[in-house]
Amino acid sequence: MSTTYAEATETGTGVPPVMQAVICHGPENYTLEEVATPVPAEDELLMKVEAVGVCASDLKCYHGAAKFWGDENRPAWAQKEVTPGHEFVGTIVSGGEAGLARHGLKLGDRIACEQIVPCGECRYCQRGQYWMCGPHDMFGFRNYNGAMAEYLVVPPNARTHKVSKDLAPQHAAFAEPLSCSLHAVERADIQFNDVVVVAGCGPIGLGMIAGAKAKSPLTVVALDMSDDKLALARKCGADVVINVGREDAVQLVKDMTDGYGADVYIEGTGHPSAVAQGLNLLRKLGTYVEYSVFGSDVSVDWSIISDDKELDVRGAHLGPHCWPAAIKMIESGILPMDEICTNQFPLDRFQDALDLVGDTAGASVKVSILPGSAR
Repeated sequence: MSTTYAEATETGTGVPPVMQAVICHGPENYTLEEVATPVPAEDELLMKVEAVGVCASDLKCYHGAAKFWGDENRPAWAQKEVTPGHEFVGTIVSGGEAGLARHGLKLGDRIACEQIVPCGECRYCQRGQYWMCGPHDMFGFRNYNGAMAEYLVVPPNARTHKVSKDLAPQHAAFAEPLSCSLHAVERADIQFNDVVVVAGCGPIGLGMIAGAKAKSPLTVVALDMSDDKLALARKCGADVVINVGREDAVQLVKDMTDGYGADVYIEGTGHPSAVAQGLNLLRKLGTYVEYSVFGSDVSVDWSIISDDKELDVRGAHLGPHCWPAAIKMIESGILPMDEICTNQFPLDRFQDALDLVGDTAGASVKVSILPGSAR
């Protein structure tokens, strides 16, 4: 049977009947509202949200990028009346016995959830490729409320991972973007003698740098336009940093590789110019990995991919099978998490958090919302 509010209160985890949550009513129309706190079904769990990271995809969704709101060629990922937020961590405060048993959890456990809630029935799920699930329901975007709220329901098909209670909430929530970074690195199939170039030193790019360094290639090169972020990239494992605003990255990479070019290029900026940059600085038979979500179409000379270089071009989506490694990396203390997680806001300042993520000239790296912090 489900744990009741009264029983939860007796264990010191009292759940109020109403809560605050951000509700999406359409592009650039998000409001903080008082809503009923959800009651978990027998096979569900109720999480008290501790932290939710604000992703660049959250911002693109907020501004109404076609990929999220849909057009005649693309399905909509974002739905109205859904609470956003897919990078989160929290504590289980209520739930049915079936839900607890399904996830191997108990009340009081701290967990993070993967952003996708796979159906378990489509061709991809049946083949174990759950991250490409056909219906593609996701926390904060499609059919499941996200974590820009005080409480969140964890459905039976959610993929949950325990996280140390010793981590700061904003650090623990970084497991989601870091898992995505590590998946992109896995897709790159990095070898010991490779020169690996990572474009972008934002949250995703920094994770890519750390993951690439863990593969022990010959050289990890970081590209960005911010000297501060490039300095942070060195702390995450970059051997060489290049400010693309002042330096010719293509020429410098070719200079360090006897004119051939890099073996691997991983794109994590979401800027169209970074695509052509990567194609040009790769060697023949090199590997290009695209992770970013673009707000508009990108045009490149495809003959570079085919006739000129015969490149191996790979996409990367979400962070499948990389969550345990991401959580372990954060818990190990090898990443400068205080410098990565730069800004935290209370829930009633969600708009400030979104605006800061959109301030490309600012000094923020990872922006988070802590629903339980003082208003």
